[in-house]
Amino acid sequence: MLDLRTAYLGLELKNPLLASASPLSKKLDGIRAMEDAGLSGVVLYSLFEEQIIHDSLELDHFLSRGSYSNPEAVSYFPDLGNYNIGPEKYLELIQQAKQAVNIPIIASLNGFSAGGWAKYARLMETAGADALELNIYYLPTDKNLTANQVEDAYFELVKSVTSQLKIPLAVKLSPSFTSLPNFIQRLADAKVKGAVLFNRFYQPDLDIENLSIVPTLNLSTSSDLLLPLRWIAILYGRVGVDLALTSGVHSGEDALKAMLAGAQVAMLASELIAKGISRAKEILEEIQTWMEKHEYGSIHQLQGSLSQQKVEEPAAFERANYMKALNMFDNRLR
Repeated sequence: MLDLRTAYLGLELKNPLLASASPLSKKLDGIRAMEDAGLSGVVLYSLFEEQIIHDSLELDHFLSRGSYSNPEAVSYFPDLGNYNIGPEKYLELIQQAKQAVNIPIIASLNGFSAGGWAKYARLMETAGADALELNIYYLPTDKNLTANQVEDAYFELVKSVTSQLKIPLAVKLSPSFTSLPNFIQRLADAKVKGAVLFNRFYQPDLDIENLSIVPTLNLSTSSDLLLPLRWIAILYGRVGVDLALTSGVHSGEDALKAMLAGAQVAMLASELIAKGISRAKEILEEIQTWMEKHEYGSIHQLQGSLSQQKVEEPAAFERANYMKALNMFDNRLR
């Protein structure tokens, strides 16, 4: 019998498919449906730093910092009193979810600045969360801000959160680091248990008729898998954290690639939003069919078997891949 079990953040999971943070987990019915579809855990819809600050009547402080000091910036914020769910309701959702399902519930905090909002990590733990995912969503735009300063700010934020917690913490990162392996190892040294790769920065578009900036949100595709896949293959066995792949998981094949590269779990949301939560059952069946065909008995057997440390050509994950890809393209033009 196939053994689909894996471990992530010290949690024993029945399979490697987790729901990543999305509107699907905003309501208890969605969380129940994800358990029924076979997902082994749920990362809840994120609670944003701005919501917490708004709730404590400190939004003016947030808006007076950095790029938000422009008074026009206020118009880009939604009505935070109604946006998503407020801090207290979020804590209630954690409590209700823990009573309603038997799979791990991972809370999600989204923010960047240091401040009192980080205390909500402890409140999430008290509410019953099995772990916490800290989604650091930040785009440095100040030309005077150095890469070291940005990394140090990340690091200080992580320390402020870990100081509040006994449950494990995972950090969701962007790929925009000068030396990603070094930074993730710094996180490991600060007692972070997992790295989630990668955060998707939603890019604004330009409306050329109305001469305005338009927010956009596009669901991922399987091609988005390639960036986190490459980095997980490089990081596997080299940093002291569990690795979660998110962005681009739309099929059993995508999830299997994540495992082969070295991920402990594959997280998905776009596929469930586009095709329904029940799609997770089909993906799990695709994983099992492939494992049976290729005579794998467990997920553990295949994890990391195509990581940079295990493949015959480690350079394929580095500059050699770039050169080979260009050569293949050149050959098509001949």
